Amino acid sequence: MTYIKAGYKRYKITIEYNGSLFYGWQRQRQTPTVQAEIEDALLTIVREKVAVHAAGRTDAGVHAYAQVAHFDVPHELHCDHTMLGINYFLKGKGAVVTSIQETLPDFHARFSALSRSYNYFILNRRPASVLRYEHAWHIMRPLNHELMHEAAQLLVGHHDFSAFRDAECQADNPKRRLDVFNITKEGDIITAYLKSRAFLHHQVRIMMGTLKWVGHERIKPSGVLDILASGKRKYAGQTAPSHALFFLGADYPEKYNECTTTSGTLLA
Repeated sequence: MTYIKAGYKRYKITIEYNGSLFYGWQRQRQTPTVQAEIEDALLTIVREKVAVHAAGRTDAGVHAYAQVAHFDVPHELHCDHTMLGINYFLKGKGAVVTSIQETLPDFHARFSALSRSYNYFILNRRPASVLRYEHAWHIMRPLNHELMHEAAQLLVGHHDFSAFRDAECQADNPKRRLDVFNITKEGDIITAYLKSRAFLHHQVRIMMGTLKWVGHERIKPSGVLDILASGKRKYAGQTAPSHALFFLGADYPEKYNECTTTSGTLLA
């Protein structure tokens, strides 16, 4: 249960951003972050400090199609005007707000989420790309994406993912349920799609680094089970580059998908 101050209203906000221009989501000293840019814009608009809480704290370099966040203010906002105002201050900085809506007071962008989903892109060809260099991991040597998909299916389900989390991961419990992990290929682009209620720190990127071994046939698909069972990070593959990872969005219970206009009318 989340709490909101008496008289305050809670707003749900969706943000798209180019992670190459930020040092991640979370505010830091003297480095540009998405949270800092949004909060600074709201400070100018609302004229008081506003804390913005995200569905997921993306790392430096990670992009987002639809990062979901929420914030509380002591008065009603005109959603469209506020969105335009924030985007005015974000212009040229690599982020844009795509929606703002008033939401229920118990909504929490992080804790109310039922699932989160990501894409990871690999450019698998000898030449690099001037168009995709910021958005895909360039691997020149051919990868067998079918073997990678076979291995990915072995990671689906509820497991202890200790072998696939960063040493600095602060999660109390390394057990997670991975709902979907699909690997597909179209032309030169290999795409991974992953869905889970929550991921460990660097989990997606370490799994992708491990699947690179499978794609190069250094290990069999079943080898990921041995790595999983070991519980040791040292046996898994490299942490794949952050610039190829995209946060797609978060899913919430239907009651939070209704929005409230300034007149209080609920819209589906």
